[in-house]
Amino acid sequence: MDIRTKLEILADAAKYDASCSSSGSKRKREQGGLGNAEGPGICHSYTPDGRCISLLKILLTNYCIYDCSYCVNRLSSGVKRARFTPSEVARLTMDFYKRNYIEGLFLSSGVLSSPDATMEELIEAARLLREEHRFCGYIHLKAVAGASKELVERAGLYADRVSANIEVPEARDLGRLAPGKTHAQIEATMQTVKTALVERQPESRALVARSQTKRLYLPAGQTTQLIVGATPSSDRSILDKSSALYATYRLRRVYYSAFSPIPDADPSLPLESPSLVREHRLYQADWLLRFYGFRASEFVTDAQTQNLPLEMDPKLAWALAHRGAFPLDVNRADKRALLRVPGLGVRNVERILLARRQRRLRLDDLARLRVPLSKARYFLQTADWNPSLRQLDTKALTDSLVSRKERQLSLFEAPRLALSGEL
Repeated sequence: MDIRTKLEILADAAKYDASCSSSGSKRKREQGGLGNAEGPGICHSYTPDGRCISLLKILLTNYCIYDCSYCVNRLSSGVKRARFTPSEVARLTMDFYKRNYIEGLFLSSGVLSSPDATMEELIEAARLLREEHRFCGYIHLKAVAGASKELVERAGLYADRVSANIEVPEARDLGRLAPGKTHAQIEATMQTVKTALVERQPESRALVARSQTKRLYLPAGQTTQLIVGATPSSDRSILDKSSALYATYRLRRVYYSAFSPIPDADPSLPLESPSLVREHRLYQADWLLRFYGFRASEFVTDAQTQNLPLEMDPKLAWALAHRGAFPLDVNRADKRALLRVPGLGVRNVERILLARRQRRLRLDDLARLRVPLSKARYFLQTADWNPSLRQLDTKALTDSLVSRKERQLSLFEAPRLALSGEL
């Protein structure tokens, strides 16, 4: 099988792994221009400063010894199979890089004869890139659950980030849908990565400071993925699991992937994908968990379904359910309370805390601080504005805010808008 055919098969197979950001861009190279965002396997990720980078996103192989019901590459699947060698991955990555198509590599894989055998080949591909090709770009590797501690730790010498996917929030569901996997096994791999980061990063930082190496140990940490809608698990269950993973294993990110129905699937799996709005709401709630001081138990207002409301974002839903906490005095409230005001982002709050040292803030001061007053003014009290005096009816307020047509944000817009204060 030629490289081009392998690339088409293994790039398509990699699209189900959301633990590497992908924008799905279809922008073609213009005549006389450089780079191409439409080639097989090219996806996009975003750096912490908002810069977009292109990645080659492929599987080492879609052969797999496991028969996970939700996976298109499962053992019993009839999909066409292919397999790269580590040297082919390294050569392909360098070829794409030299053509200015990509700036990095996301390499995942089905499990070959054993987790260790698969992990060894993934590491070898990264080693060839780093040591033989002198590639200094971004590398994200799959941490194969069940692989030895030594191999998982070694991956961090070459990769910028690794991911061990937890897949579903309930252990019993994983046991039913993926008999060869367990949460205990996956979380043991996460623990290995966490321990290695704690033990190795200080030493690697010291070596970088002394100019004895240019590469930190696993500088971008680890991530994981949860599939949404493949099981009956509620949003509350999903967010509880995410919260526990963040606290226990120091994850950089939990990715949420709406389940995609696959051919010849297990009869217990849904026939349709869940609403993408549900996936979006989980990303919004996840952001509030990590940066706004919310707890998973605070988001769900529907006691029966235990799911997030689809018609409004989680912060607005919480505020409307806790109307007694508002209006909040913008000149007195602490940072934690201000972060819970709909419309106020992290940067908005920082600007408010600085500005109110100089004077008592008025409504027009908030406008100058770029606070989105169309939403926030219902929940804030300033020196010249108190919405409680307007006798705003809770039902009328809800109708007013929810009736606004909300634009669906992409996975990458939400962090940017939250930090800028627009979310």
